[in-house]
Amino acid sequence: MTVMTATNVPCKINVSRKDQTLEAAIIGDWVLDATIPPLEAVLAQLDGTTGTKQLVFSTAELGRWDSLLMTQLIRLIDYGTKQGIQVDIATLPEGIQGLLSLVYAVPERAGARRQAVQAPWLEIIGKGGLRIYKDSQALVTFIGETALSVYALMHGKARFRWIDLWRYIQDCGPSALPIVTLISLLVGLILAFVGSVQLAMFGAQIYIANLVGIAMVRAMGAIMAGIIMAGRTGASFAARIGTMQVNEEIDALRTSGISPVEFLVLPRVIALAVMMPLLTLYADLMGALGGMVVGVGGFDISLREYFNQTRSAVTLTNVWIGVFSGFVFGILIAFAGCLRGTQCGRSASAVGDATTSAVVTGIVSIITATAIITVLCNMLGI
Repeated sequence: MTVMTATNVPCKINVSRKDQTLEAAIIGDWVLDATIPPLEAVLAQLDGTTGTKQLVFSTAELGRWDSLLMTQLIRLIDYGTKQGIQVDIATLPEGIQGLLSLVYAVPERAGARRQAVQAPWLEIIGKGGLRIYKDSQALVTFIGETALSVYALMHGKARFRWIDLWRYIQDCGPSALPIVTLISLLVGLILAFVGSVQLAMFGAQIYIANLVGIAMVRAMGAIMAGIIMAGRTGASFAARIGTMQVNEEIDALRTSGISPVEFLVLPRVIALAVMMPLLTLYADLMGALGGMVVGVGGFDISLREYFNQTRSAVTLTNVWIGVFSGFVFGILIAFAGCLRGTQCGRSASAVGDATTSAVVTGIVSIITATAIITVLCNMLGI
């Protein structure tokens, strides 16, 4: 391609195709990679100080072309127009002229591009307060709708499919056993190793069983099972309900006169509230077995001694505290997952955001509930 400029003193700048580096991968008629010569020399000739009046394109040697050529042409035309130079595109191929006409058919509206604006700190605080208020309002509304659904269930008027409930129980219970087994065993091992470092200094290795048994049964079993279920099941609840929100299935339920909370949320809450105490007991057992491996295998404690020590240390009160904690965690995890799923937007990225928010909300709720239960038990002397 040759670019010629009409000036008081004629000049010719040759950037023909012969000077291009045509190391191109060609499939059919498409050029996948090509190098266009730099335009700095041409732009220098179009400077207003040179007296250039007109810009004409010669395409006698032009072969295949692609979007790279269009980009350079637009750059030349814009620069020439800015310098007050008449640009003649009549010699360009019809395809290029058509594309250029589309490019310049509607000029860019001033102010259309987004600009980064630093909001004042007072505005940031105000928006944060409004967001907290809206989230709190949505949470209260969701809790109220769930309570009404439970009331309807108690009177036999809740509308959901029992087969869905059994499927959620399967997903929240037996399907979660492998990961709960692994994590609980490792937590028991860690507690035993950490405790043995200090207990061995006093020759009290036998109390490893007390440490692991009380820690797992009273708190750690429920906490670890809850965190596992928040990352596994809570995220699944949010993703599934969020996808239904994107596909407008929840709107279809409302149009059909079916409460989404009764049909979608209630069976999930029931399933997780029923299975979490059982998973907590199972996690307690696996944690005790993990501590037993360390105590029996590393500190010459007999199996009978370890079992008797654990039985004497773990009381029924500790077991009930752990089971109650698991029940509370199950409700909180199901609430967090379903709430974030119903608050999901209408895009694919919103589903990912809802899933992340559900996991974070569930874990924070578990830790907060654990602190509250611990303080209450301390106040009650249990």
